[in-house]
Amino acid sequence: MIGSDAYNYINILNKVASASWTKNEIIANNLANVATPNYKRKDLEFESILAEALTDTTTRNMDKKVAHLNANLSSLKPRVYTEYSSLDYRYDGNNVDIDTESAYLADNQIKYYTLLDSMTHEFNRLKSVLS
Repeated sequence: MIGSDAYNYINILNKVASASWTKNEIIANNLANVATPNYKRKDLEFESILAEALTDTTTRNMDKKVAHLNANLSSLKPRVYTEYSSLDYRYDGNNVDIDTESAYLADNQIKYYTLLDSMTHEFNRLKSVLS
């Protein structure tokens, strides 16, 4: 984490990108276990945690919300969970569907590269201000 207010958005984008990378690893693990009997798919919850952290009702100013969140960034942690509730349609008890996981992987990769692009954009903004 970079300790200047100018980097508030970059710090949060970095935290979100880290969570997205972890989700990518979890999805890859699900795909690797597609043929493992009784394996239950895992997933990562972070977007709702981030949204809840940004719902500061004392202000409507996003910069202030981001600054407040940046001050407490270490408390913002993704949650990995095992999905037991999805329908086990396979006889071996495994609930991983390769097509669904592949779609989740593609979606997550797009999000990850978009986050990296946003971070690059933020760094370029800072660089142009300093030039």
